[in-house]
Amino acid sequence: MAKVFHENDISLVYGGGTVGVMGELARTLVTLSGPQAVHGVIPTALVKHEQGWDPANPSDVDKAIDKTIYGRTTMVKDMHTRKQVMAREVIEGGPGSGFVALSGGFGTLEELMEVTTWNQLGIHNKGVVLFNVDGYWDGLLQWVRNAVSSGFVSKSNASILVEAVSASDVITCLRNYHISEGRLNLEWNEEG
Repeated sequence: MAKVFHENDISLVYGGGTVGVMGELARTLVTLSGPQAVHGVIPTALVKHEQGWDPANPSDVDKAIDKTIYGRTTMVKDMHTRKQVMAREVIEGGPGSGFVALSGGFGTLEELMEVTTWNQLGIHNKGVVLFNVDGYWDGLLQWVRNAVSSGFVSKSNASILVEAVSASDVITCLRNYHISEGRLNLEWNEEG
């Protein structure tokens, strides 16, 4: 994925961690494209779980998450702020910007469902792509089909989530993303 992002001059906005799949993606993209290609957003409470965290100097985010290795990191107060900062940066991105879910756990699924719902409600019009490596997301894709057949998701909104089976397919899905005909085109503003 990092190689394809590099080849297509795509930047990464992610949760700011140094471990796991996303830490490796960030590290590799920085190696290929430089620190400016990655922006991590991490709640202060999670920094102590990162590779470079020093309990003797817990507020030193530059040591905990080295920007020359992982790109620029922004520390925020909580998970809601993290998601807001990441989403805003993606939504303000250029054509082909979007949200990509790699294999992950509860947090990945929660964030994926939130940006999918925001697309359905008309909060954003960016692509939402499942990078379905080795069938990891097959169960979720089956759930979407079941939700449609059971009447909980309209058939026209089933296409909000699109599946990619390779890194290059992710780019194609983002660039060719079509807004669902069933989405609600509500007016949203920050004043309520």
